[in-house]
Amino acid sequence: MKQNLTLAWIASWFALVGQLVFFIGVALITGEWRYVMWSFVVSMSAGVTGMIYTWQAQKKKNEEKTRSVQ
Repeated sequence: MKQNLTLAWIASWFALVGQLVFFIGVALITGEWRYVMWSFVVSMSAGVTGMIYTWQAQKKKNEEKTRSVQ
């Protein structure tokens, strides 16, 4: 199966930063800052997990590429 790691990186960064920025905007509009608190927890858990998985997949792909060149 072909892995699209560029899309995985984009999704991981969106989960880490994009959601937080979106909910900061919601909090600014509504004045309810609990949105930011809960989105921070979810963004960190989803974003960091995605980053670690994508980083490991990228590392594995790079190792396979260097083995095939040698």
